[in-house]
Amino acid sequence: MGSPGAEAEDRGAGKDPEFLSTLERGLRVLKAFDEDHPEMTLSEVAAKTALPPAVARRCLITLVELGYVGQHERKFLLRPAVLTIGSAFLASMQIEQVVLPPLQALRDQTGDSASLAVLSGTDILYVAHVSTDRRFRVAAGVGTRFPFHATSLGKAIAAHLPEDERAVLLHRAPYQRFTERTVTDHPALADRLHLIATRGYDSALDELDYGIVSVAVPIFGRDKRVIASINCSTSTTRISQDELVRTRLPLLRHAAGDIEAALKRWPALEASLRP
Repeated sequence: MGSPGAEAEDRGAGKDPEFLSTLERGLRVLKAFDEDHPEMTLSEVAAKTALPPAVARRCLITLVELGYVGQHERKFLLRPAVLTIGSAFLASMQIEQVVLPPLQALRDQTGDSASLAVLSGTDILYVAHVSTDRRFRVAAGVGTRFPFHATSLGKAIAAHLPEDERAVLLHRAPYQRFTERTVTDHPALADRLHLIATRGYDSALDELDYGIVSVAVPIFGRDKRVIASINCSTSTTRISQDELVRTRLPLLRHAAGDIEAALKRWPALEASLRP
């Protein structure tokens, strides 16, 4: 996945004169904490964010004062207050009313987990997710990020981007290998996206982790530009890839139509989901 520092450098090129570098650095520090780095020392935060230690220290002190970051001995960690940032988006954009009902219907009809994701840099970001009681090796939930090239959700979006945007994405793709089936080179991924654009869906088998099969379709806005994707995912012990596509694809397309119709009534949410 792309590092916060690298993403910030990309955004820094051609900055708006009113761009606040201090705010960007503070957000970069917040985003540095994750499942693999729940607690970090000052030097670890500085290294992970590519910030000078003095700058990282000022950001951390400010975030501690605001209640978003805490300290345990020599290490810093996130505090529950950071949840208010994400919950404000979910509440203000009416996600539960617009997106969750079609996803819950998919889950109830199929027994699969169902998700909606958007493109965020070279990752996909889960915006809504309903799961089953089954335990997967790859856990997903609202806020989870995965490199787009290893997921059906990501490739379903990428395949339907305008040609110039797709070319930039392919150039920046991390091509990280998760399994022997992960697509890890530019030409192969370009061919895969062309196929997806032609047939209107993607299905992934053992690409992000072994034992996971999924199928995804794009979500389009009123201007026919892709803004998100939805999928069904389950274990390969339950169903074959061919059977998953055959049985889930019509249900996914129906759910996508319901979400697209609902988004017409919520233009602010549609605008917020756009790549």
